[in-house]
Amino acid sequence: MKTKDKKSIIILTVLALILITSFLFIGVNSVNFKYALYRRIPKIYAMILTGAAIGFSSLIFQTVTNNRILTPSILGIDSLYVLLQTTIVFLLGSSSAIISNGNINFIITIVSMLLFSSLIYKFIFKKGSKNIFTLLLVGVVCGTLFESLTTFMQVLIDPVEFQVVQDKMQASFNNINTDLLFVSSIVIILCIGYVYDYLKILDVMSLGRDEAINLGVDYDKMVKKMLIVVVLLTSVATALVGPITFLGLLVVNIARQVISSYKHSTLGIGTILISIVALIGGQLFVEQVMNFGVSVSVIINFIGGIYFIYLVMKERNR
Repeated sequence: MKTKDKKSIIILTVLALILITSFLFIGVNSVNFKYALYRRIPKIYAMILTGAAIGFSSLIFQTVTNNRILTPSILGIDSLYVLLQTTIVFLLGSSSAIISNGNINFIITIVSMLLFSSLIYKFIFKKGSKNIFTLLLVGVVCGTLFESLTTFMQVLIDPVEFQVVQDKMQASFNNINTDLLFVSSIVIILCIGYVYDYLKILDVMSLGRDEAINLGVDYDKMVKKMLIVVVLLTSVATALVGPITFLGLLVVNIARQVISSYKHSTLGIGTILISIVALIGGQLFVEQVMNFGVSVSVIINFIGGIYFIYLVMKERNR
């Protein structure tokens, strides 16, 4: 690791620790100490898990697609999550156990996302078909379809129950289901650990498909493996806290600006740290400045949307 990158990693680590400490102890006194930590520690842990999952999966996805303005949300996973929650409330009502019981909702959401992705992969990567851009196109079409169906049901739904759907549409760290943190931790750690053995291959894949194949990489097989990991990480993060569409785009591109190395081992650490800084910093802003007036996903999506437009304009000029 270069000296410059080491300094950047150290600075990001210190900044993340400062924000974590601030989040834990702002407004805490001897009276509310235990209660405050009881409420805040699960939030911090959920933000670390979510940041790691979304940031790392977006880095892998951009390498696989060889495009720096794409994120896993283009596969339609976020839209599917919102459609699932809307459909459950529309058909069964907000008092249904599937909505009120976080564990059941989490399992159904994960299974549905994985099933959808498996069907898409089986359809796209059938024998003789190896074009990842077809997968992206199908993902965009499915995402648009899901959004249209969601909007249709939301127009017909009862206004009181629509509030429940609206809460599900935005990522929130205020009411984390602690029972899900352990399962989410295992899945995310296993996924990142699995990819660790392939980081050097991802370094080669970042050169492009033709160059990677010439250097001996089984490109299509690696793409399939990495896409499965991307879907797992994105699904777990989305089911745990809700969709944060532009977080991956924002943190990965910032990491590429801060970290000069092309190595995914270094970029991955930088991306995860920037994700943690973005989420905890955003949550601090929401709680201390906005007084819970908006959710952290709204702030991140607003900044990320502007940054996305900047990247598109930059690429067009280039």
